[in-house]
Amino acid sequence: MSASRVSRHDPFAGHPSASRRSVCSLLDRWAEETPEVSALSFPESGSSYAELRESSITAARRLRAAGVGPGDRVAILLREASEPYVAYALGAQRLGAICVPINARNKTHELAYVLGHSSPRVLLTEPAFEGLVESAGVPDDCSAVVLGNEDDFSAAGAGVPVAEIVDLEERVGRDDAALLLYTSGTTANPKGCLHTHASLLAEGENCSGRIGLEAGERFWTPLAMFHVGGWQVLTSALTRGACASHVGFFEPGVALDQLERERCTHAFPAFELIWLGVLEHPRFAEADLSALRVVINVGVPERLRRMQELLPHVSQVSCLGMTESCGSLCIGKGSDSLHSRTHTSGHLLPGMEVRVIDPDTREEQPASVTGEMLFRGVTAFAGYYRDPDTTSAVVDEDGWVSTGDLVRREEDGTIAFESRLKDMLKVGGENVSAAEIEGYLITHPHVSVAAVVGAPDERYGEVPAAFVQLHGDATLEEQELIEYCLGSIATYKVPRYIRFVEEFPATATAKIQKFVLRERIESELRELGISEAPKLATRS
Repeated sequence: MSASRVSRHDPFAGHPSASRRSVCSLLDRWAEETPEVSALSFPESGSSYAELRESSITAARRLRAAGVGPGDRVAILLREASEPYVAYALGAQRLGAICVPINARNKTHELAYVLGHSSPRVLLTEPAFEGLVESAGVPDDCSAVVLGNEDDFSAAGAGVPVAEIVDLEERVGRDDAALLLYTSGTTANPKGCLHTHASLLAEGENCSGRIGLEAGERFWTPLAMFHVGGWQVLTSALTRGACASHVGFFEPGVALDQLERERCTHAFPAFELIWLGVLEHPRFAEADLSALRVVINVGVPERLRRMQELLPHVSQVSCLGMTESCGSLCIGKGSDSLHSRTHTSGHLLPGMEVRVIDPDTREEQPASVTGEMLFRGVTAFAGYYRDPDTTSAVVDEDGWVSTGDLVRREEDGTIAFESRLKDMLKVGGENVSAAEIEGYLITHPHVSVAAVVGAPDERYGEVPAAFVQLHGDATLEEQELIEYCLGSIATYKVPRYIRFVEEFPATATAKIQKFVLRERIESELRELGISEAPKLATRS
């Protein structure tokens, strides 16, 4: 399946990634040139470039035997990143197929939607998810394979000639779709962001170039493979012949041990909560992290400054990006001032452009004035899968992608993130659509209208708070509605506060004024001295 870009603008002219054909062609290059160099590492295992190439070909043979071909989707639902995860993802891409990593925190409702929308040929999962998959259901023409119990699946692959896999991979082109990542948006359901080999190759080149990653070095991350950040680290490592070091399921002590033992040189924890878990670990003070040179984090200036103080020899930089931009579209430089590295998201990466406009007039904003960010360039996505209307609403004819993010461009060209124009929450680093939560809340028979806003939270940044209007004389308790959500939608989407209202503050056109609701919950929590939401639990 070939994914044509929306834009008539060619951002690749002169970009270093323009001469590269596919993600697996990078792997094959290093497998030939430096076969023994570590390509992939986890706390208990790892693969050299030669081994990763071999395992990805084996995975491709098994998928081919299952009927996977160019343009087909291969969904992966595993609890954590692992060698099989990466091998099957790359194996799918060798065939010209599209890898669909599924959020391991999805519940029945969410999984059913993603599987139905992406229509995978094969779903790869593990025993822990068998019950969930059964309750969600899989498309009629989809084969569900439980890794660990896949004897027939493995055996069938042995009958596929390696030459057939090599031939298919050589036919894969830069503009072929390679990755389908589902991200929460302002609509009720997640949107599938389609990325080509070209955008993945460009992101790997851009990120590795900006942070100075070299062959044989180690780039560490805890970011899941269903998160665009996990792919940013993998493609960066493949670009330079470096090692992608992944902690798998994040646990601060395990992460600290891996960073020290492997002498990781670069790290992309991305979110404050993750990195603080490492920095505040009891063993941190004695750990030898002297090999670490660059850490990429996102957070408020005060915490970024504090994290820099705890690792004074490291250049901590920030970044800005999204699934639609294949990860970071700007990253700070180690040579930037501390103020710039803690107060801005850094400089644009090669081949990327940003416009800052007034959201109402669409006029270009001058430096230091906040406006909505538009971007285009080498890492821009190819569009929303099976959703041309939403794609055309977000991407104009010249390729500019509307983000709904409010930023300002500083005099030196760095980009500083301010807030979100679109109705989104950022819960502990996870993008959460308010509309998606609202859509689920109103499935309760007693709920008439629901409006979800972000409530400030010291631990997660913000958490969902729901204002709910009930039908007629219906009665409902806060805990009852919370329990209605638990187990049905991902935990980070479950409202931590629920307030029942008789009516909503609204505009003359009956649009709910969410800023009023946000101010209301913020004021209430401030007066009560509540800075962190209570933990979710059932009555039992």
